[in-house]
Amino acid sequence: MRTPRQAARIVVLSPDGSVFLFRENNIEVGIHWLPPGGGIDPGESPEECVRRELREETGWTDLAPQRLLCTWEHDFTHQGVPVRQHEHIYVTTGPHRDPVPEDPAAHWRWLSPQALATLGEPLWPPLLPALLAAEPTSGPVHMGLVEQVIG
Repeated sequence: MRTPRQAARIVVLSPDGSVFLFRENNIEVGIHWLPPGGGIDPGESPEECVRRELREETGWTDLAPQRLLCTWEHDFTHQGVPVRQHEHIYVTTGPHRDPVPEDPAAHWRWLSPQALATLGEPLWPPLLPALLAAEPTSGPVHMGLVEQVIG
């Protein structure tokens, strides 16, 4: 049995179309790339969560979610607990810059659309390049439960 967990993430796009992502390694799913974000605190909205997480993980306080890109659920182990996580993924635009202060333990990168499409490692959410290429007027994509490919 997995514990339900609510989370939110924010995809930051630079003016040249690059995407800011972190590279992480999870004991259950292995190496994967994901946007800044994390668990939603009690009483916090998904939008408030992404603002807080972006500030905590990058030091950026001047960006806000512009639109909901997608929602999805996935299973993984968080701090030793098997969870089924429901995520809200938002998009915003911002300058191409480094996190402040930069955490030397964090593995992050600005990835061009071409690099993102040919990454060769799992993305959270899956299909991120296609989601970003879709017309914004089509509204958010609700992907439901997505099975992970173990890395």
